[in-house]
Formats: sequence, structure tokens, C-alpha cells
Amino acid sequence: MVQQDEVAVADQTGRGLVVELQDLTKTYKLGQTRVRALRGVSLEVRRGEFVAIMGPSGSGKSTLMNLVGCLDRPTSGEYRLTGRTVSRMPADELADIRNQKIGFVFQGFNLLARATALKNVVMPLMYAGLSRGEQERRARKMLQLVGLGARMNHKPAELSGGQQQRVAIARALVNNPSLLLADEPTGNLDSHTSLEILTVLQALNQRGLTIMLVTHEADIAAYAKRQVVFRDGRIVRDEVMAAPRSAQADWLASRQTRQTPQVTQVERAEESEESKGIEEGSSHA
Repeated sequence: MVQQDEVAVADQTGRGLVVELQDLTKTYKLGQTRVRALRGVSLEVRRGEFVAIMGPSGSGKSTLMNLVGCLDRPTSGEYRLTGRTVSRMPADELADIRNQKIGFVFQGFNLLARATALKNVVMPLMYAGLSRGEQERRARKMLQLVGLGARMNHKPAELSGGQQQRVAIARALVNNPSLLLADEPTGNLDSHTSLEILTVLQALNQRGLTIMLVTHEADIAAYAKRQVVFRDGRIVRDEVMAAPRSAQADWLASRQTRQTPQVTQVERAEESEESKGIEEGSSHA
């Protein structure tokens, strides 16, 4: 059993603000044209929230996530992360904040092909001043947390798409971030495997992890506790959901529909192992 004080959500206690955006704007220059990607966005995200950022292409949601992730700077306005004003920080301090306070999960898994799952998760810790033993201990705990305790020595080519994304989630958590940013994390996955990843994210959120998830799919946003919709660089809807869908329940139901004669014995065995891993990770929540 993974102990609470060993999990990457240890700093998520309380109900303070993690993200505070005040009148944020972002303008890009494309030749002689000025594109206003964000137009006075104000938003607060508290510890323990699971927020879906929605909107069509060009709505501003990706620009917002780049700013929240400290990958870009706003043209104007103020951004505070866990109480610290980061919108005007020098580049070196901003890089430290990005590496220490924010975990990233992308649509592409961005794993090193020749490295095992364990070594991929260790990567962010290599310059953290920790012993190799401590690095591996933390990485193992994170892989156990996402239900991959039995897959630590597998390389990406030996893992399913859902398993690869779970390795990416473990890597994002290993530095104990205050915020997990997930940018279309199910974009490369089928519907069944998408539910696998959403099950993991909901379980982590139940432990107190603060999550912001970018998606253009309403079906994916339905699993978040709060939905923020962008259009033309502005927030047009911000709603707390009374009853988010349960990804685990939907994932288990999806498994049942896949138990057809067309599913091979090998595929059934893989599904059974996958179920064990997901349920193991979720039971730690």
C-alpha cells in the first residue's frame, strides 16, 4: 500500500488557491497582424479541483495552458501560482517554478524509447540532488500509484498506449508538483483506453491533486468537477458540475462490452492484467 506521505500530492492539503489569473491578455504578432489570443481572462483554481478547459480550435485554451504552465508570458495581467507572482519572474526563476511546481502530461507520451518505464520516470529527478536510490524509490512509488508496479522494467514499445500515458503521468508527478496540466491526454487513445487514463486522473484527484485538463471533447470534460469554456479568447462559461461521470464505472462497463467472441484469449489476458493494474492504482486513492 502506498502511504499518503510518499505520494506526489503531499502539498495538496487545505483549500488555498493554486492558480490565480487576473485580467490576463496575450497578443501575438503574425507579420503585420496582431492576434489577440486571450482577452482579459480572470480565473481561480483551488487546491484539489479537477478543472476541464474546453473550447474549439483558436478559442484560447491552449494559450492559457502555455501561460499557466510557465511556457510563455502574458502580454498583460497577473498570474500567481501557489501565492507567488510568476508573470514577471526572470527566465531562470520561471524555469525553476515550471520544473518544481508543475507536472505536464501531453497528447504524445514523449517517452524515451530506449529507456524502461522506471528510467523514464526517474528523468526529472536527475538534477534534483537526490541519491540514485532515492530517485528510484520515488519513481517506483509513482509507478505503483498509477497501477504499473509490474511494468517498471518494460520499455515503451512493450507497453500499450494507455500504459505509456500512465508512465507519463507518473513522470509528471515524481517532483511532487502543486499542479498537473494535462493537454489533450486522451487525444491519441481509443475510447476504452481514454477511460483508463481518466480513471487514473480521477483517482489522483481524489487524493487531493489539483488538475487542469485541456480538451475539445465534451465527453472527456464530463469527468471533471468543473468546466471552463473558452471562445474567442474569453471565458464564456464556468460551471461546477453537480455529478461528474465516474471514469472507473464507465471503464468497467466498457470492459464488459469488449468480452465478445471476437476478442482473443491473449487480448482477454491483457485486459485482465490491465484491470488489475487500474484497480490497484485506484484503490490507493
